[in-house]
Amino acid sequence: QVQPVESGGGLVQPGGSLRLSCAASGFTLETYAIGWFRLAPGEEREGVSCISKYDDNTYYVDSVKGRFTISRGDAKKTVYLQMNSLKPEDTAVYFCAASLRPRGCDPRALHEFEYWGQGTQVTVSS
Repeated sequence: QVQPVESGGGLVQPGGSLRLSCAASGFTLETYAIGWFRLAPGEEREGVSCISKYDDNTYYVDSVKGRFTISRGDAKKTVYLQMNSLKPEDTAVYFCAASLRPRGCDPRALHEFEYWGQGTQVTVSS
């Protein structure tokens, strides 16, 4: 069973940083494009960032450009989302998801991500 597993959420003050991790259960992470998404109270789930498979091209939505960085690490067994300069509006449950898309990825194309994790809560508050 293909199951992404998120970790690293928590409570942080505005301006602070967190690093989220996405690991694989039942599949090889590097053979999938991986995306990060978030769901805030009263909002629809939205894409944040994604990294393509094999060539590791990265993509970000405008609201996080310059603040968030997606990368593969740990011999490509983990995908990280480094979040800096966090704002209260970044508060949400963050999900990672896996896509079989052969080239590139688009964090706005939620329907292209077939396998989803359970999410990890990120709260930005003073």
